[in-house]
Amino acid sequence: MTDARERQADALIDHLQREQGGRLTIFLGAAPGVGKTYTMLSRARELRRQGRDVVVGIVETHGRGETAALTKGLEILPRRRIAYQGRWLEEMDLDALLARRPQIALVDELAHRNAPGSRHERRWQDVIELLDAGIDVHTTINIQHLESLNDVVHRITGVRVSETVPDAVFDRLRDIVLVDLPPRELIERLHQGKVYLPEQASQALQAFFSPSNLIALRELAMQTAADRVDADLREDQAARGLPGMPLRRRVLVAIDGLGQSEYLVRAARRIAERRDAPWSVVTVQVSDTVDEVRQREIDQAFALARRLGAETDVLRGTRIADALLDHATQNGASTLVLGRTRERPVARMFNRTLTQQLLQRGAHYELVIISTPEARARARRGGPRPWDLLGRHDLAFALMASMLAVGVAAVAERWVGLDDLSMVFIVAVVLVAARTRMTAAVVAALLSFLAYNFFFIEPRFTFNIGARQGVTTVFLFLVAALVAGRLASRLRMQVVALRAANAQATALQALARDLAGAADLGQVLAAGRKALARALSAEAWLRVQGREEPDGVALSEIDRAAADWAQQHGQPTGRHTDTLAGAGRWFLPLRGDRGSLGVLGLRFDDDVRLLPEQRRLAEAMAEDIAQAVVRTRLVAELEDARVGGETERLRSALLSSVSHDLRSPLASMIGSASSLASYWDAMGADDRRALLETIQQEGERLDRYIQNLLDMTRLGHSGLTLNRDWIGVDELLGSAVQRLQRYQPEVRVQTTVAPDLPAIWVHPALIEQAVFNVLENAAKFSPPDEPVRIDAKLIDGVLRVDVSDRGPGIPEDERARIFDMFYSVERGDRGRQGTGLGLAICQGMVGAHGGSVQALPGPDGRGTVIRITLPLLTHAQEPA
Repeated sequence: MTDARERQADALIDHLQREQGGRLTIFLGAAPGVGKTYTMLSRARELRRQGRDVVVGIVETHGRGETAALTKGLEILPRRRIAYQGRWLEEMDLDALLARRPQIALVDELAHRNAPGSRHERRWQDVIELLDAGIDVHTTINIQHLESLNDVVHRITGVRVSETVPDAVFDRLRDIVLVDLPPRELIERLHQGKVYLPEQASQALQAFFSPSNLIALRELAMQTAADRVDADLREDQAARGLPGMPLRRRVLVAIDGLGQSEYLVRAARRIAERRDAPWSVVTVQVSDTVDEVRQREIDQAFALARRLGAETDVLRGTRIADALLDHATQNGASTLVLGRTRERPVARMFNRTLTQQLLQRGAHYELVIISTPEARARARRGGPRPWDLLGRHDLAFALMASMLAVGVAAVAERWVGLDDLSMVFIVAVVLVAARTRMTAAVVAALLSFLAYNFFFIEPRFTFNIGARQGVTTVFLFLVAALVAGRLASRLRMQVVALRAANAQATALQALARDLAGAADLGQVLAAGRKALARALSAEAWLRVQGREEPDGVALSEIDRAAADWAQQHGQPTGRHTDTLAGAGRWFLPLRGDRGSLGVLGLRFDDDVRLLPEQRRLAEAMAEDIAQAVVRTRLVAELEDARVGGETERLRSALLSSVSHDLRSPLASMIGSASSLASYWDAMGADDRRALLETIQQEGERLDRYIQNLLDMTRLGHSGLTLNRDWIGVDELLGSAVQRLQRYQPEVRVQTTVAPDLPAIWVHPALIEQAVFNVLENAAKFSPPDEPVRIDAKLIDGVLRVDVSDRGPGIPEDERARIFDMFYSVERGDRGRQGTGLGLAICQGMVGAHGGSVQALPGPDGRGTVIRITLPLLTHAQEPA
């Protein structure tokens, strides 16, 4: 029950994903001239009458008056003109169509190849971009342009169609309309000149448009439409949870690059399509060196497979069967598709061919063996030549190793007196196996066997063996050489595979280490660029949130367009792709949870061919960089949230302080002013003077509170400017004491200033304010009968001013906190009155001069000492 629900959920998710974006309607025909464009335009006119917004992106009438008449009344978008080799070519204006954004766009000839310089190489890529933009598309295509049927059409008609459309485009289908015309009527249309000109029509009738070809193509078109309807039925029933339509497991295709790879890929696509199963294409490398021609064929087959919607992978191992079965087990494959392998007589005799191994060990897998036209032609020629399979380089190396072994054995026998010379030849075989493939090791073993027999077994210089024990020795040598070569080759392949895996793991680990130490976006981009350049030997360029690394790189116009398209659509573009392939870089999107974060560009040397493992490594590193970008974004958002919360807390504390601590002077001022206004005539002169003094004192008190708030704001925003001047210490302290006694005349202050104190280079008003704040705080907590003491002296070239009181003191764990803003403990700076900013402002002002403020216990453990230290500047240090 759980599996059924999971399948239903997966099918429903797939259905919903297909519903996103625009809907694709394909008008499918068996051959040109059946009326696809005519039918599409007729349908468009009907939709226009129903009130739908229909725009003709591009329609090819080929001079047919009946078709051209149907475009009247429809909005036709002007075509884009592209200059190419002295000519002007007209193509669909994709950007204008995206900007117009109609409900339905008509795009004729889906398989058309765009003019060089267009954004996409093929028109079907334009259609995909329109669908991603949410625009419904109606288009036309003939059955021979379907990629998976390319080989079938070639066998039927003898014509290899170059303009093809990947079958994956059909996965975006919403509706398929089969436009059918009997072959006899189509041929009649050809005779009437309604498809081609008369001279072209006669040639077409003799080639592509023969009755047998048209019948076969018509059957293919009907079968494709029927398969699509059947797939839609299975998807609908699976989404509704109906039984009887179980989904098939993955189809695994193995290619070897020996002339049949693309044929196998297309055949496997048809198998996977009929079964509605995911599929993947792999190749197994048993050596670290692959022939260039073979590697090129594998790369082309992989590119074709990706266009058809498959996943690709390169497997490494010493045994092809083991690698295929292990990969099939790990990825849930149920069907293995491979071409008919070369069956060597000796391998077939011992059941060691690839097909036999898979049959013996793959009990749970379905094997599909496909014989290709190349294999049949090779069989008629008598099979491949050994040197074609071996490779000239490997064959030459095996010959040289055998000849060298003969020379070494001769020297060892004559000058060293070595009797058992077989070890010399075994070393040569092991050396060949460690440097080349297993086939070369077998050749080296056979050559060494023959050379050992010919030159060193009696009778010499013949292949005859005189003694019975000599026969045993020679054949045991052959067996030992083959076994040693096999073991050395396997060990070499394991080392190569481990080295490749270790290189990729090391690159990812180094990237992760660099990204872990990156604190912000700039450091992430710099670390990612360096890691990519180091791991892939390529020039890397990154752009995230409008920030580029490295900054100032001049990208060409087509590179900029490819980078923007990759970031906008979340798909690779540029070099090594089919989208804007003329760009000089390969662009990969950096994907996050909320869409594309940026783009990564890699520039390889012109002669570098991008290998599958390099592609996977680049994609993995791009994903790690994207995750690091997400991390830095989250850190920045958390920091902003923390700062916002702290700001809100300070704002609340400030409002609370203002509401409580400014209310008393305001109330006193309002009350005194109200009494004066109401009872001025009834009051005596002394009472009026007392009320006026109260208003003045409370106003000055309120002014101090507001000044403290303004000073704290300036300190918090680094807006404090130091206008320094020379002033004596006694003058500075005396001014602060006079200011305090003006507000609090009952407070007694005892000042002790050491003689011969030099003048100090400070901002006089700020330092006076700092000392005043400390004095006011000390007077607040000092008993009425105890004076506040000031002691100023020079200690080690630093001015130290101690302000002490005889109050209750401050506990040790709270002495540092009294310099925090809005500290609200009763015995702290706030007390019963004040904003709690006095000592915080004092610390900020003194700190701006390079000094410090400390809270210390009193001399005998009673009271508190606030110590201000200021560095002294000599006249030689006075700024000019």
